[in-house]
Amino acid sequence: MSKFQALLKNLGPGLLFASMAIGTSHLVLSTKAGAQYGWLMAIPIILANIFKYPFFEFGVRYTNVTNKTLIEGYLNRGKGWLWFYAFITLITTFTILAALYTVTAGLFINLFKISSVSIATVALGLFVFISALLIIGRYRFLETSLKFVVTILFIALLVTTVLVINKGQIAPVANFTPPPIFNDAGILFLISLMGWMPTTVEASSWVSLWSIEKWKTLEAKPTLKQSLQEFNIGYFMTAILALFFLIIGSMTLYGTGIELSGNGVVFADQVVSIFTTHIGSWAYIFIAVSAFATMFSTCMTAHDAVTRVGLDIIDLLSPKVKLKGKKSFFAFGVLLLAAINFLVIALFSANMGKLVALATFVSFVVAPIIGYMNLKNVMSEDLSEAYQPQKWLQYLTYAGIAFLTFFSIYYFYIEVL
Repeated sequence: MSKFQALLKNLGPGLLFASMAIGTSHLVLSTKAGAQYGWLMAIPIILANIFKYPFFEFGVRYTNVTNKTLIEGYLNRGKGWLWFYAFITLITTFTILAALYTVTAGLFINLFKISSVSIATVALGLFVFISALLIIGRYRFLETSLKFVVTILFIALLVTTVLVINKGQIAPVANFTPPPIFNDAGILFLISLMGWMPTTVEASSWVSLWSIEKWKTLEAKPTLKQSLQEFNIGYFMTAILALFFLIIGSMTLYGTGIELSGNGVVFADQVVSIFTTHIGSWAYIFIAVSAFATMFSTCMTAHDAVTRVGLDIIDLLSPKVKLKGKKSFFAFGVLLLAAINFLVIALFSANMGKLVALATFVSFVVAPIIGYMNLKNVMSEDLSEAYQPQKWLQYLTYAGIAFLTFFSIYYFYIEVL
């Protein structure tokens, strides 16, 4: 088997990470970044992807070497670490899933022109459909279907980006003045963008869990080098697609004075109609497919991952329970999350802005702590020195922790003090 064939065979966890990450941070925040601030916002997007890379890479590294999940590593460092991660997971996952399904429901309503149906009703339908897919197909179906979805998504977005660039920058309105970045509103948006780019740091354990599920489908576990190569492909793809959305937002909206709504349905209508007005109605299918595939695949992967994380945490905190690996408990977890997040959506209605703000606040403030926990895992006695990260990656990790700490303190200061 050639190296390329081996890489294709090992595709899975990194691909799922890409599918999960290319969601709200890309479709909503990257597009808004380009629309409001133009090309300049490519800098924080690139910086966020660079500084956060080690935290996610450690999830792959730790699991490949130890055959344990990153969450088990937290328990090895002390039960308090696991309780802390469980607390953060409890707070963030409900808001994150609710926000993702809200945006996806808005896009669905726009795509099929069914404005008479409420966003809560469409979200309920999505919860039922995705829950059924996850329960019946489990990991193997998830991976296989997302290989197809991500391929379509990448091609559709590439075509859309090329079309937008070929069409040229839209002419700004008279007396257009770029909004300031370094005021409270600009800083808050910047922090939200980097907090969700490519995704929240606590999702590093998701890749760890998917890696173990992937090995169950293989004859032999991939080497550390092979696992990291596969993950790097997915990670690089998330960064490229974030820049695609930035370009689309900048070329079609920057300078127009149009503000993108925080309402899921209105946002979906704005994005698709603005793009088609700029490029041409014939390009509608590329834009609509790109947007919906982005959010649908994110909902699937996030829903699957949150269920697995919850079962893993319960198993580790209560060893006698042994929920993980049992189909009935996985199905119950999927349905329970669907029910709880549907209630969140019903209460918050279509105002995804509040959901995103709540999830962003908690996730971003704890991001440097989770990053430090991941570093302690891979630098512990669980890994021999030969498998621990190289010096440059350790230095990048410390830089990433400092980077996230600075912004989380500033964010906490603005929001709370």
